[in-house]
Amino acid sequence: MTFRSVIVARIVPGSEDKVAEVFRRADETTRPQDFGVIGRTLLSLDDLYIHIIERKADPKVTGQTRGLPAFKQVSEAIAPYVTPYPKDWKVPSDSVAKEFYRWDSGRKVDPADRQMTVIVARIKPDTQTDVARIFAQSDAGPLPEIMGVTARWLYSIDDVYLHLLERDGPFTDTVRKNHDQPAFAKIMEDLRPYIDPYNPESWRGPADAVAKEFYRWRAGD
Repeated sequence: MTFRSVIVARIVPGSEDKVAEVFRRADETTRPQDFGVIGRTLLSLDDLYIHIIERKADPKVTGQTRGLPAFKQVSEAIAPYVTPYPKDWKVPSDSVAKEFYRWDSGRKVDPADRQMTVIVARIKPDTQTDVARIFAQSDAGPLPEIMGVTARWLYSIDDVYLHLLERDGPFTDTVRKNHDQPAFAKIMEDLRPYIDPYNPESWRGPADAVAKEFYRWRAGD
């Protein structure tokens, strides 16, 4: 099973290409897989930066807790563009979001068809248990199959809420086709007391909460 870490920070809007180039050079000239890293994805939404790191196993179990040799150089190179999000940030690990819910349908999906979508919002303080309960009830029903969702993970850090979906088709198309489904309307209504748009000024609908991927690397790519 893949072990995933999700790092959250702030990014200067419009600097995604510069940040992607730093990681591209580092991933091409080092071997992240020697340290258990098998993939990474960088995304952004407004001023938010999301870095998803995939490993073969939990580094606390494998003992591969030491960062990549190029970590310091990468951190220094992206420092003009990427800064900590948490208010009480002291060390890099403070930028790692906490997983508070996961669900897997167990349905086998061709890796070529599998797509990851990252939804960003704001979460009210200390409501993770309530949000997890709402999704657990929904995931026990027909909605995941209707929406083509095969797995999901929920994370939070400070007031940021991240909803990672594994799907077998485009998320925005499915939402557009199924937004009037009673089960979809219910979960949106149930989440309303706990979840707000990340940027209310630009939010018009669920598609506006989807983070944009701007860099991806996989071992063997």
